[in-house]
Amino acid sequence: MYLRFAKMFAAGAAMLASVAHADEITIGGKNFTEQQLLSSMTEQLLSSNGFDVDNRAGMGSAALRQAMENGQIDVYWEYTGTSLITYNKVTEKLNAEETYNRVKELDAEKGIVWLNASDANNTYALAMQSGEAEELGISTLSDLAERINTENDLTLASNAEWYARPDGLKPLQKEYGFELSRSQVKRMDSGLVYEALKNGDVNVGLVFATDGRIPAFDFVTLEDDKGYFPAYALAPVVRDEVLEANPKIGELLNELSAKLDDSTMARLNARVDVERVSIEQVAEDFLAEVGMI
Repeated sequence: MYLRFAKMFAAGAAMLASVAHADEITIGGKNFTEQQLLSSMTEQLLSSNGFDVDNRAGMGSAALRQAMENGQIDVYWEYTGTSLITYNKVTEKLNAEETYNRVKELDAEKGIVWLNASDANNTYALAMQSGEAEELGISTLSDLAERINTENDLTLASNAEWYARPDGLKPLQKEYGFELSRSQVKRMDSGLVYEALKNGDVNVGLVFATDGRIPAFDFVTLEDDKGYFPAYALAPVVRDEVLEANPKIGELLNELSAKLDDSTMARLNARVDVERVSIEQVAEDFLAEVGMI
């Protein structure tokens, strides 16, 4: 009798558990290292907490956003500046807090909930070799402008998009009060910028702030002391109906978000891009390191 009751109790508990996590959680992600790492972290974190998950990392940004709006993707990590400028077409210049609050409000109208933003801000930045920056006394973009205006002996590598963007090089030069000649700006693919800077072919390079090659190649990013570059804070976003049915997802991802900042993401990205450790292994190691699995 006891055995029969125990079996019935176990079956009932299993049924309740399946009801609690009845729907598969579909995780999305974009097609570059940082996003694939975050997708893997999310997959492993939710799986270890009893959720049935499907990881669909490797999507284009526009396709991923559309898939979430259409209900095909339940959760992924997004950048505040991308939502503000690209998805919501806001051109007003906002600080980091204002950007987060605006996209949280605008995306709520589309059924998308922004969870807590991390301290990782994958915005544009200008970088130099740390030794040369120290030798020349350049630590901020204002220092860079002063050097260009007095000596005018520096060259800059940029991808073609940023060179021509209405919020790219030209308005940056206007904001900081300097001007490089066409011959001083070398346009190339984003990945080649890091190699050109590493090899000393240029003095300054356009980089992404959490790229793992920054610490790996001993670069230093110059402080944007006038706040020119928009905020691209990294945060988890979830469809509202999914979060309402599974509030535990919000708790878990907020906890993970609190553990991420620029240096952490750069270190993790470098393990993949420089040390050639697998995405899954780096994600698993980090979750174990911070005690989340």
